[in-house]
Amino acid sequence: MSQDHEHPHYNDVPSTAPDWREHGVKVIKGDQLDSNTAQTPGMNRAAAINAARVGAQKIWAGTVTIHPNAKTGAHHHGALESVIYVVRGQARMRWGEHLEFTAEAGPGDFIFVPPYVPHQEINASTDDPLECVLVRSDNEAVVVNLNIDAVEQPETVFWVDPIHKHPHDH
Repeated sequence: MSQDHEHPHYNDVPSTAPDWREHGVKVIKGDQLDSNTAQTPGMNRAAAINAARVGAQKIWAGTVTIHPNAKTGAHHHGALESVIYVVRGQARMRWGEHLEFTAEAGPGDFIFVPPYVPHQEINASTDDPLECVLVRSDNEAVVVNLNIDAVEQPETVFWVDPIHKHPHDH
């Protein structure tokens, strides 16, 4: 690595640089997450990164656990975008005005939830917990719990594009 400090952003640092020890990188240990955050029935959310804990300005991150054979109530996250990364277990998502669409995700898969989309997370396993990492596009957890009459048989939706063919087309 070069030590000449010619990196374009390095010179943008004010002459009175912030106290990087106090205002630099923060490590939040897995056993120090804060469950005092907005909750939805059927899941346990715990905050790792937010405004209160680390001074985050634009993101919220934490964990979500859904117990075996459990599902959340229907909800949305207002104007926020959400990304869910499945660490362990099998996630089944339902979404739509009547939760009429469904898709599944497993370990290593990412789920994107756009703003205002009514949705429900379901643990598709009757035996194992569903463990996920959650990241949202604002520093506060916005959760709007909904009372939705869900359709009985949702339509399964597959991610299909020129690279990812429909599973029945293989």
